[in-house]
Amino acid sequence: MKQLFLSILCVLIFTNQKVHAQFNFEQLIQAGPADVEKLVEAYSQPLLYGFGLGMNSGWTNTAQTLGPLHFDLRIMATGSLVPKSKQTFDVTSIGLSSNLRPADPTKIKSPTFTGDRYNNGPYMDLFDGNGNKLISFELPSAVIEDLVPTPQVQLTVGFLANTELMLRAAPKIKLGERFGSVSLFGLGIKHNIVRDFIPKDVKKTPFDLSILAGFNVLNYGRTLNLQPLPGMIPENSQQATDFTGQEIYGRFDNYLLQTTLSKEIGLFSPFVSLGYSISSATLGLRGNFPIPNSIRDNQVAFITYTDPFELKRTYLKTLRGDVGFQLKLPVVRLYGSYGFSGGYGMLSAGIGLGF
Repeated sequence: MKQLFLSILCVLIFTNQKVHAQFNFEQLIQAGPADVEKLVEAYSQPLLYGFGLGMNSGWTNTAQTLGPLHFDLRIMATGSLVPKSKQTFDVTSIGLSSNLRPADPTKIKSPTFTGDRYNNGPYMDLFDGNGNKLISFELPSAVIEDLVPTPQVQLTVGFLANTELMLRAAPKIKLGERFGSVSLFGLGIKHNIVRDFIPKDVKKTPFDLSILAGFNVLNYGRTLNLQPLPGMIPENSQQATDFTGQEIYGRFDNYLLQTTLSKEIGLFSPFVSLGYSISSATLGLRGNFPIPNSIRDNQVAFITYTDPFELKRTYLKTLRGDVGFQLKLPVVRLYGSYGFSGGYGMLSAGIGLGF
């Protein structure tokens, strides 16, 4: 399953996404602890929102439930469509300190994680408390254009009383130096209410209606390498100068409550569903980071910050609607759906094996 999950994720990232090779997260960290949290949140917000919607997709494509000890192994791919309004942010409207401001006051729009992959954001000037200019740096370009990809590999097993259990899991997968590593775990349960009132000897129902609860968590980590710029010196002898072990880490928790209505028409089962999604994220930095602080002896001096910030936010508390289908062939299942929530659209497609 590890290799399968990795293959899907790589396809999702590289197919039609044209990931911009010059993205460098360290650009944001140079702003220092007072401002890096605000920049990271503004830059990553559409990613986190779209990612939460995607992780809460694909749990089911029918209100029917599997019989006891029957199972379904499915591979789903979801792309959350980020609206244009979420693909840039205004650097003057996110509450940055007076020490960090645009080098050109007329250039204040910067790409978020999604948007313009070929042009970086504006140059930012960093000043010390005495008004001395320390450094200038560019805010990064977007990484992907407008589609946040999320894969799901899920095993569903029929349980008792018209109920099925769902498992999502992948061990820690290294995606390479540029992308870091991820691991995934999730559980879900679905119950077909209609079958509680129709005798078991009746093979088909006028329609099926189910309720579902799902939870999944994804952990992320990527090593970083922010070194002092050439000519920089420590502010004093107390500053740490070992910058190995730098890392950005994240944890994404996603919850879904959903009701689904479907109708079996031969091999084809269309469905509609209404759900409520909650998605929260923790993002932070570990390690020692040299941040420009002052001018000493005509040189820029840095202060070393250890574990400079941890950002915890609930990004998603919203209703979602989905429409789609399941095509039930012998052994093979085909799935497709479209979802909508908070101005975002979600396209999902997948294939499964059922026994």
